Amino acid sequence: MMMWSNFFMQEEDRRRREAAGRRRALGQHQSRLTPEREGKIKLGLLLSAVGATLAVLAVGTEFWVELNTYKANGSAVCDAVHLGLWKMCTKRLWQADVPVGRDTCGPAELPGEANCTYFKFFTTGENAHIFQRTTKKEVNLAAAVIAVVGLALMALGCLCIIMVLSKGAEFLLRVGAICFGLSGLLLLVSLEVFRHSVQALLQRVSPEPPPAPALAYEYSWSLGCGMGASLVLLLASGCFLLLTLPPGPWGSLCPKLGHRAT
Repeated sequence: MMMWSNFFMQEEDRRRREAAGRRRALGQHQSRLTPEREGKIKLGLLLSAVGATLAVLAVGTEFWVELNTYKANGSAVCDAVHLGLWKMCTKRLWQADVPVGRDTCGPAELPGEANCTYFKFFTTGENAHIFQRTTKKEVNLAAAVIAVVGLALMALGCLCIIMVLSKGAEFLLRVGAICFGLSGLLLLVSLEVFRHSVQALLQRVSPEPPPAPALAYEYSWSLGCGMGASLVLLLASGCFLLLTLPPGPWGSLCPKLGHRAT
């Protein structure tokens, strides 16, 4: 009697092990990406990498806006300032180097004596003073914090897509798409908040002597990189969201359209 019970127990264990092995094999087969789908995800990741590069370049550089004095100041030199989220650079240029048809000092890429300093409202909470004008630190801080949160979400989205390619965890594809979309939106918000900070700077003129010089401002290439990064990240988010859609409705629609065309 004991022999038969042991036999049935061993047979039951063997069946359980075989069933577990089949489930593992089925799960590995289902989690494996097809070459076509893997290629589409890699193209989306390449697109998001371009957006990430532009975003890091924009946030890390200080050519978001240029503030230029006018050349008609009776001197052989003129002053210009270019700034970003983290620091500003004051530059003294020779007026002979400024293009002839330009009324203001600049552009900032011209050679000259430069003095770059980080904004103190990140450390001591002090406002910066530029051409007898004062920054509004709350707005500048908001622009910088929003940009950093956008970069963090962008990094999380890249990690999710890498996990999809390496582990086959396709449920992370939607998470990565949402992260890229939020990152692009936050970068756009950061650009808009920075624009408001520039307007606030121009309006906050100090009443103390000497009088504040007349200024002209122009947005520079760092802000253009930020705008491009936002659009590319939003496009990458849309591509990943399309990849998460079930192929059933589209596959059933295409044959009907083809049949009608014939």
